[in-house]
Amino acid sequence: MTWGSNDRNSEIETATFGAGCFWCVEAIFQQIRGVNKVIPGYAGGILKNPTYLKICEGKTGHAEVCQITFDPKIITYEELLEVFWLIHDPTSLNKQGNDIGSQYRSVIYYHSEEQKHFAEEFKQMIENSGSYLRPIITEIASFVAFYKAEEYHMNYYHSHEKTPYCSIEISPKISKFRIVFKDKLKVRESLD
Repeated sequence: MTWGSNDRNSEIETATFGAGCFWCVEAIFQQIRGVNKVIPGYAGGILKNPTYLKICEGKTGHAEVCQITFDPKIITYEELLEVFWLIHDPTSLNKQGNDIGSQYRSVIYYHSEEQKHFAEEFKQMIENSGSYLRPIITEIASFVAFYKAEEYHMNYYHSHEKTPYCSIEISPKISKFRIVFKDKLKVRESLD
């Protein structure tokens, strides 16, 4: 497998990832060169048009996810997967940091057989690497539906960066991301 190859067409593609609280996922993926849009929302559950309050009850089956549109000529799906695996603990069942519940599960919703293949191959590579003491529990499932989160969740980190939750939970992940993936960052001015 060739990681990071850019020999695809120029059409915009979509990736859908759940890696804990969608505020963090959104804040990180917004910074990647080639990512056009990151929308927090809900996927994987049984309730149509869920609300944040409903999914927090833990009975809808939805996960907090971000739907990411990207230009595969600039950033590949495989490179997005690399970021996905770094920004959360894929061995933690229904929990990321202090966020607990099935809505915070680790999940990849694939939009094509090619995405499924890359997600499964990357997961297997990580399992075989011995990087984690516990098994990888990340779910890989076919994308069915996405429900956009309420407006107050959009761009949350950038609007609330100084709040305790953001500074304790999200800022350290962003700092780690910026060090490891400095070559994939957008120009700073385009983030504001």
